[in-house]
Amino acid sequence: MSRIGRLPIDIPSGVDVNVDGRDITVKGPRGTLALTVAAPIDVAIEDGRVLVTRPNDERASRSLHGLTRTLIANNIQGVTQGYTKGLEVVGTGYRVQARGANVEFALGFSHPVLVEPPAGITFTVEGNNRLTVSGIDKQAVGETAANIRKIRKPEPYKGKGVRYAGEVVRRKAGKSGK
Repeated sequence: MSRIGRLPIDIPSGVDVNVDGRDITVKGPRGTLALTVAAPIDVAIEDGRVLVTRPNDERASRSLHGLTRTLIANNIQGVTQGYTKGLEVVGTGYRVQARGANVEFALGFSHPVLVEPPAGITFTVEGNNRLTVSGIDKQAVGETAANIRKIRKPEPYKGKGVRYAGEVVRRKAGKSGK
């Protein structure tokens, strides 16, 4: 049995979980998230807990069991606490500025790069080299942060670029003179 999949998920107060066939809707103080469960997995609500079960021990059922439970738990955490991902801009002349809901990066290109937040995502700029991506959908927050990092990845010689908060960039030795 899946060690993660068999654990029940407690539903905190203020959160409403509805199961309608394969569709699960989670409503909370921060918003609403929806999820569609894959075919062999069953979801039920009993005694204020969400239970995820699988019908058999086939490979597909086993692989989806823990995944489904984790996705539901992530949705519940998202509508109660939300998710954040921090980014740091490192490099001489590299900076980030808020432009309304959008953010503008100066990353050594010949032009500034303007990034618009997707639906449900908010940007917070702290200083001129820190950015926080926040929202209720864990996948959307992570994908947005990865797309921003992709604009200018940290390079291994000086470490310049956009990196996750706390990310350690492996440095290489440069050219050695005679």
